[in-house]
Amino acid sequence: MVSAKRVVIGIAGGSGSGKTTLCARVIERLGEERVLLFQHDAYYFDLSRMPVPDPARINYDHPSSLETELCAAHLRELQQGKSVAQPVYDFSTHRRTPETRLLEPRPVILVEGILVLAEPALREYMDLKIFVDADADIRILRRMERDIGERGRTLSSVRDQYYSTVRPSYEQFVAPSRRHADLIIPHGGQNHAAVDVIATYLESRM
Repeated sequence: MVSAKRVVIGIAGGSGSGKTTLCARVIERLGEERVLLFQHDAYYFDLSRMPVPDPARINYDHPSSLETELCAAHLRELQQGKSVAQPVYDFSTHRRTPETRLLEPRPVILVEGILVLAEPALREYMDLKIFVDADADIRILRRMERDIGERGRTLSSVRDQYYSTVRPSYEQFVAPSRRHADLIIPHGGQNHAAVDVIATYLESRM
């Protein structure tokens, strides 16, 4: 695919802050054929490559749990107009599947994940950096709904993980990364004015 330089937007924020909804609203405005959602979550290391074999003891909100070097390499190739084979991570087994997902470059690339603004290797490709903000009680409720409903977790396991790793990592890595943001957006995808601003910016760049 040959076209003008692709516009790369980084979208970070705590788990449950509304990042994915914001991305969905932008895609709705611009069209799926023009926007690629590129998620950092796909690059979690396989359980076999984690420091400890027990999933309950692994901090999945720590930068070391993600293969950011491969993620950055794939982002660079997409920006250059090349296709990539992205890993597929199974959150129920904590392992990568044998299959990969073929990603084709599009005019806009949304790089989404809690730590994408904390990683210099990813930030260097971003034309616009966004931090999605939400109160802690909203974020934990959304995380519970997702992990219990979509990932087969129990309430107690989600609660224990939140206090042992999620909240400390948010305070240590995620929250401080907002200093790199060009825009800080409250309410995520429900912030219609912010969606308008982002869509207008992207249309002016394409």
